[in-house]
Amino acid sequence: QVQLVESGGGLVQAGGSLRLSCAASGRTFSSYNMGWFRQAPGKEREFVAAINRSGSDTIYADSVKGRFTISRDNAKNTVYLQMNSLKPEDTAVYYCAAGGWGSISSWYSYWGQGTQVTVSS
Repeated sequence: QVQLVESGGGLVQAGGSLRLSCAASGRTFSSYNMGWFRQAPGKEREFVAAINRSGSDTIYADSVKGRFTISRDNAKNTVYLQMNSLKPEDTAVYYCAAGGWGSISSWYSYWGQGTQVTVSS
């Protein structure tokens, strides 16, 4: 089992950047694929990005491709989401997830509590 804690959210102006972090407990972090999802008010949770166990493979939602970068540091049990050129439509609660792969949230077994990202226009 793994526990996930997100951090790094906040308020930023459009065009700005934020880096989210997700710290995982336990010694088996490197055995999990990791993902980021987000949920805006009144909308369903949507896939943002995922990274495989070694960090050699990544996938992104079309809406963030070229602006967001997912990475991981297995020595620090942490996965990151670097978000650049932020837009107001990126405003959402961002969730870290472990144990799945791809864009389907139900494929992931473990979830963090979320961190709020608000982008002002």
